[in-house]
Amino acid sequence: MIKKISILFPLWAVLFSLLAYLQPSLVVGFKSWIIPLLILIMFCMGITLKVDDFKRVLKRPKIIALTVVLQFLCMPLFAYVVSKIFNLSDELLVGMVLVGAVSGGTASNVIAFLAKADVALSITMTIVSTLLSIIITPYLTLFYVGQTVPVPALSMLLSILKIVFIPVVIGLVLNHFFNKYIEKRHDIFALLSIISIVFIIGIIIGINESKISTIALSLMLAIAVHNLLGLMAGYFVAKLFGYDKTVCKTVAIEVGMQNSGLAVVLAMKYFTPLSALPGAIFSIWHNISGSILAGIWAKEENNP
Repeated sequence: MIKKISILFPLWAVLFSLLAYLQPSLVVGFKSWIIPLLILIMFCMGITLKVDDFKRVLKRPKIIALTVVLQFLCMPLFAYVVSKIFNLSDELLVGMVLVGAVSGGTASNVIAFLAKADVALSITMTIVSTLLSIIITPYLTLFYVGQTVPVPALSMLLSILKIVFIPVVIGLVLNHFFNKYIEKRHDIFALLSIISIVFIIGIIIGINESKISTIALSLMLAIAVHNLLGLMAGYFVAKLFGYDKTVCKTVAIEVGMQNSGLAVVLAMKYFTPLSALPGAIFSIWHNISGSILAGIWAKEENNP
């Protein structure tokens, strides 16, 4: 029963998104729940992992390097080209480039978990790209839009520790000592993650309801194309290098899903509210597209 509910994850995400859009008052009051829910998701992932998973990942520096190169080479370039094709304003172009220039987001770890990809590899990739983004993001922004953007390095590192590292480590420790008890309940942790991510998507949509209702179709299409290009580049380039499907899925998710929350914060602080709109919409869209993709891939794994 739990597995059936989990497989229908994309449907729950879309239905709850519609509800949140039509009745934003139901969810906007839960804005403060986003970070605690992300922490819960990371804990649920951590408790299904073993230390050996990370040891195995660290023996594969080439795939981590490939993902980082794709992340910072392709995503800002795609953002710039797509913005020009869809003739977006300079303010929206800045927002799109910021989305492309930031690191992979923690949402990618959640989607990797639900898609039955390599979660330990996904988390490692996110941490590496986030640390590198402290240096790379400002210069990518300078290169594409002609203005450098200071990245709040310390607050980013603290966020990584609080939202990703600590809950994952707690989960790892618990799994190490209570593995026999926990292993039988992996489906429950997956369901908890699904409920949490669906609720997070709903909150984001509720908060941005007024912006969503006024944005142009061209911006929506540009964001969807940007996300799709990242997913495709990640999957097919990894496949070209001879990696198996699990790794290809992981790379696709990591490259295509960005830390759009950071892009929103940087846009609001250093540019204009309109420049923050692409990040806000991307944060909604990549969760929905990622959820649908995760549902398809998980179903394939369950029905080989």
